[in-house]
Amino acid sequence: MTRAVLILLMLVWPLLSWAQETPAPPAVLIADELFIENDSALIARGNVEAFQGTTRITASEIRYDRATGALTISGPITMQEGDDIRVLASAAELDANLQTGLLSGARMVLDQQLQLAAVQIQRVNGRYSQLYKAAVTSCKVCEDGTPPLWQIRAKRVIHDKQERQLYFDGAQFLIRNTPILYIPRLRLPDPTLDRATGFLAPSLRTTSQLGTGIKIPYFINIAEDRDITLTPYISSGTRTLELRYRQAFVNGRIEFNGAVSRDDERPGETRAYVFGQGSFSLRNDFTLAFDIELTSDDSYLKDYGYSDKDRLDSAISISRARRDEFIFGSLTAFKSLRDADINANLPTVVGDAIYEARYFPAAIGGELRLGASAQSRYRYSDVDIVGRDASRFSTEVDWLRGWTLASGLRTEVTLGAVADLFNITQDSTTPQTQTQLTPRGAIAFRYPMARGGENGVTQFLEPIVQLGWVGGDRPNIPNEESTRVEFDGGNLLSLSRFPEADRRERGRTAALGVNWARFDPNGLDTSLTLGQVLRDDAEPDFTESSGLRGISSNYLVAGQLKSVDGWALTARSLFDADFDFTKAEVRGYFANNRSSLGGSYIWLISDLAEDRPESIAEIALDGSYRVDKYWTASADWRYDISINRASTAGVGVTYENECVSVAFSVQRSYSTSTSLEPSTTLGLSIGLRGFSAKKGTETYTRTCG
Repeated sequence: MTRAVLILLMLVWPLLSWAQETPAPPAVLIADELFIENDSALIARGNVEAFQGTTRITASEIRYDRATGALTISGPITMQEGDDIRVLASAAELDANLQTGLLSGARMVLDQQLQLAAVQIQRVNGRYSQLYKAAVTSCKVCEDGTPPLWQIRAKRVIHDKQERQLYFDGAQFLIRNTPILYIPRLRLPDPTLDRATGFLAPSLRTTSQLGTGIKIPYFINIAEDRDITLTPYISSGTRTLELRYRQAFVNGRIEFNGAVSRDDERPGETRAYVFGQGSFSLRNDFTLAFDIELTSDDSYLKDYGYSDKDRLDSAISISRARRDEFIFGSLTAFKSLRDADINANLPTVVGDAIYEARYFPAAIGGELRLGASAQSRYRYSDVDIVGRDASRFSTEVDWLRGWTLASGLRTEVTLGAVADLFNITQDSTTPQTQTQLTPRGAIAFRYPMARGGENGVTQFLEPIVQLGWVGGDRPNIPNEESTRVEFDGGNLLSLSRFPEADRRERGRTAALGVNWARFDPNGLDTSLTLGQVLRDDAEPDFTESSGLRGISSNYLVAGQLKSVDGWALTARSLFDADFDFTKAEVRGYFANNRSSLGGSYIWLISDLAEDRPESIAEIALDGSYRVDKYWTASADWRYDISINRASTAGVGVTYENECVSVAFSVQRSYSTSTSLEPSTTLGLSIGLRGFSAKKGTETYTRTCG
């Protein structure tokens, strides 16, 4: 009989459900041959496949006994339930609907990760699978008898398909064949479950200040939209409880992280921190966002490795960004953790508001930009000058239009004006209320040129000249906002290179520059920018290290090299006609399938106007190397050349395969201050794959010898 008997079997198979109290789903049986033996047994033999609901069975033979309603199945047997559960067995006895019965010499595979081998598996109502004398692992199991890297052996394991849980009775955790831990009762989620209440993988942490300790996170699944993780951290030097709370909403989400500690670093004190953030989508495309950063003392975050920040900010903001409009408003509270800072004398509360819009008037052509901004800074101190409070309100309008001449010359014109209102209190050196009106205009000429070469190589050259003018007088106001000025390719053509509106460049200026680039789809991409700014009168509010002081600025040189082989080099520098450098920065990166390496070098001259009494030079390196399929080594290093001492250094090694992930790291901090001491931190974490839905990064499955 051929597989054409499928039609006959589809008619006969419903008879298999006579003994059931409730009707079974429609079933289908396919086989090479079918016959009836002794008028009581229906036998399907040869490439047998049975389907019922989401269950599919393949076997060499299926025998149906009409008297008992039982199915006797001969192996090798493969039972597939949906996409997540696969059972292999040598023999089986099941009821007619394939939901209840016994499988011998069976192995269950969950989500292609976790393997459960047992002498026999008992199925109950299609929901429960009871495995007796079971061994559970996600490691490669070899047929030569070599034990897996780790396994859990148990007298009985129950898999609840509906709740997606595994229950162990009399469990032992073994590495190879060596028992490490005995657990009378154990519950673990199966790999298909995204979220389940229970313990997460613990980690060990050793520091020179807090001693050796262990972190044991416990995850609580409150609901589908929120959860909390409690992590006791216990060591010889601290008793700490860490906390993370997350909640998702229809229009946003929030997350809070925090900890409370009692330790030997500050006996008798309770130390704590809270970091929180959230974002919500409001009506009319608005977004509401907030973040909270609080700590009990200046060194707590770094002592425990929670954050490297030395200035905290807590803020709430609302914004909307559209194609031709931008609205933003925020209120921020700052707290400095630096030893030299006095928070009462710093702008502790800062408010910002920005509105920008653009229009394209047909009557005059071009683009019309309108803007308004406001900022207010508040200090807690009541002392004159150092307790200064300052506010500013600005409005501006600009008209921009460009033309491309027949010769290819690109001409761009900008005309505009800005009005500012300043209110300054608690500063006897300046009037309280001041205003300024600043007209401005510029014309720029660009001559872009491009040419193609062999093998798809393209070169681009663009000389640039801009003539600008900014009118108005300099008001007598303190520098509250523009304390740090950067000169780079992004603001070469700006009419004011101060970052904020309390300072503006005045007078006539000329900006000269050239952009060059070469693109090779099969080799090296190269780009270079050169620039300089000339002016009639020197701008006294520019600092020495800005590179913009004097009637001629430093030369700006910025470039990049990038190859198809995975490496890139970016550099930027400012220097004068005598090749005395003001700033220098070099960053490089290389990556391929096996390794990565990144590094940077930064050099800044001393500048008292930027609170930098000494020159700064620093080198930073970080990288990783995959030693083989399983082992990866990593390292990072920061060195302060100006004081001839390392700032931080660290090494780490990670082992990952199909069933385990082990990470070990050593981190050394050399920073010293009245609130911080040099410290060394050792970390160890071990994760067993197969008990969570997240499979992690790419890993390699070991092969049998």
